Parts: sequence; C-alpha cells; structure tokens
Amino acid sequence: MTTLAAPEVLTRCRLLVQPALQEAVGRLHPWVSEMAAYSFGWCEVGGAPAVASGGKGVRQALAVLGAEAAGAPGRAGVPAAVAVELVHVFSLLHDDIMDGDPARRGRPTVWKAYGTGPAVLAGDALFALAVETLAGAGSDAVRLLSAALSDLVRGQADDLLFATRPWTGPERVRPEEYRAMAEHKTGALLGCAAALGALLGGAPPTTVAALDRAGRHLGVAFQIVDDVLGIWGDPLVTGKPVHGDLRERKKTFPVLAALDSPTSAAARLARLLESDGPVQEMADLVEECGGRSAALAEAHRRMALAETAYELRPLLDYLLRRDL
Repeated sequence: MTTLAAPEVLTRCRLLVQPALQEAVGRLHPWVSEMAAYSFGWCEVGGAPAVASGGKGVRQALAVLGAEAAGAPGRAGVPAAVAVELVHVFSLLHDDIMDGDPARRGRPTVWKAYGTGPAVLAGDALFALAVETLAGAGSDAVRLLSAALSDLVRGQADDLLFATRPWTGPERVRPEEYRAMAEHKTGALLGCAAALGALLGGAPPTTVAALDRAGRHLGVAFQIVDDVLGIWGDPLVTGKPVHGDLRERKKTFPVLAALDSPTSAAARLARLLESDGPVQEMADLVEECGGRSAALAEAHRRMALAETAYELRPLLDYLLRRDL
C-alpha cells in the first residue's frame, strides 16, 4: 500500500485510469462524446482542448485503492474506476438540470452549453457506457453498481422532496433524515467505488462489504463538508458565492442542525429562512445555534468510522479538511 500523501494518491490513480476513461468516452457517438468530454473538463464547446480542470477523481482513486486493498495491482480496479466515474458524471449532468444550476467548476454546465435535451442524452449515454464497462467483470460487479444506482436515485428523490418541506413543525426535515439522504446520494457511489475495486482485485466478500460501508461513511462526511463550504467557504476556492447555499435556501446539514436547537435564536433563524432575510445574519445564527460545530463533529465522526478501512486513510484527512 502506498504511503503517498493524498494529492499524490489522487494524481497517481488519475494517471492510471485516464487512458481507459478517455478510450471509453471515445466509443460514444461523436457529438455525445464531445459533451461527455466537456463534462469531464477535457475540452471546450466545439471540441477544442480545455484549460479548465476536471474534478479531483476521488471515486476513481477509491476503486484503485480498493483493488490494492485486495493485494492486487491498482490496474485491476481500473474498470471499476471507469464505471463509477461515468456514473458520477452522469448523475452530475442530470443533477444540474434538476437543480437549474448554470455553472460547475467555473464554466457553464452541459445543459447550459448544449441544451437540456442533449445534456439528458449525454447522461444516458454515460450510464449505458458504465454498465457496458462492467459487463465483462461478471454479474456480481454489475449487481454492486446497480444497487448503488438505486440508492443514488433514492437519495436524489429525497433531496428534491426536502425542498418542498417546511422549515418548522412536524413536517420539517430532521438531521437524521438528511444523513440518510447523504448516504444514499453521495455515499453509495463512493462505497461502490471502493467495493468494486476490491471485488475486481479478488477480495473476499467481507472485505468488499467493509469497504462499501467505509465509503458510505466517507460520502456522508464529504457531503457535510460541502455543506459547510457552501455557507462559509472561500469563493475563490469553492467557485461559489459566499453564503450561496443560504441564499438559495438549501436545506443543508448545518442549517437543519441549527434549527434543532431549542433556542430563541433558532426560532429567529427559521423566520429569516421563511422570509427574504439577510444571509449574513442567517449565517451568524446558524453558527450561534451550533450548526457549524455540529456539522464538523458529524463529519469527523463519519471519518472515524471510515478509518476502519485502513486502505482509505491516504484520502480521509485531505477530504475532510479541504478548504475549511
């Protein structure tokens, strides 16, 4: 097992996976392939090479580390890495449409750049390509991916429904509901990545299951850290405006935890959220009610649970502490 620091681990895994990922995307219809390449950050609209950077490659790294955890070379996990990365980008394409997000990583989202219909088509193509990529790995691999996809859809459905529920009263969203949503929406694919890599590396079922659980805990922590950054993160680093999630009235973990506080400040926060209140005051109230500290404590707790899988440790602190 490598002892490299997390950024070096991510780079090593990305270099291992990138050729296979590009080869897979290159098999798509040329127009769809261009949209997929744009979504990965490889090209601009029209196909010119991009100067934008893609994502960190966490999921593909987990698949490679999962294979290495089984005692296999990292390349054994490459098909798993390709499949989960394709599914991840497929989910982002559809998420951006559902959420109406116009930008991702500092440039227009695919639906803004190419249109809604083409973006849906590109997402569908990536999903089909992911299944095709794993087809040769056996039914157990396809079954793992399918289960993760079912959980991902369940989490996305809950997330969309959360937006329709009130801030107060018996129908409000509780922090425990949010944790379950995050485990499905974010954690399922991270767990699947590590578990699939281990499976393709020849690991026994107990190891595969343990890495799946660890990845799910990691996903909850990852989502909650994103929530903290969505309120208090540096816009120059996150690419999002300060207090952006509050401005959009997103039901994130720090806010839900703050609203659970039995204080007059929590009641005041709820009134501001239901009106057009000033976002700086909301952010101050979330912090005053313990929302920020509760979120970071939950992220640390989930990271501690994920650390039972020693193989994932190179990434854990890096992902938890990023930009905070």
